[in-house]
Amino acid sequence: MFKQILIPVDGSPTSTAALQYAIDMAKSFGAAITAVTFYDPYPIVGIGLEYAFADKQYLDAVKAESAKNITMAKELIEAHGLQADTRVLESDQIWRAILDLAETIKAELIVMGSHGRSGLEKLVMGSVTQRVLQHTKLPVLVVRD
Repeated sequence: MFKQILIPVDGSPTSTAALQYAIDMAKSFGAAITAVTFYDPYPIVGIGLEYAFADKQYLDAVKAESAKNITMAKELIEAHGLQADTRVLESDQIWRAILDLAETIKAELIVMGSHGRSGLEKLVMGSVTQRVLQHTKLPVLVVRD
């Protein structure tokens, strides 16, 4: 049924649960699986040398965290006997980058976790999962925490 599954990961327990669903589905359908993690290269806007130093520290930290998350995903996928196509990408609009990658790899299913934010937290932080659901025609399996 599905030949290419895309799974965005962020290292959270919800993301790991979604990854397990993606692995199980890939095994059931004989599908390829692509795991991706993202980092935002520009979360802080500022002027001056003090911001340049903070930006470098931030980028180093998020790149290290992204590498850790994708390595964990790769190891989990391979532990189940599957090959892992893994990617670390930068984007300030993660939902759009997910859809762009899905198109690039010709994904037929997106599996992703949702942290279940509500109220003010949802208003302030938004929902990547919600935006993906609003803007895609692909089937999306959402795993809640």
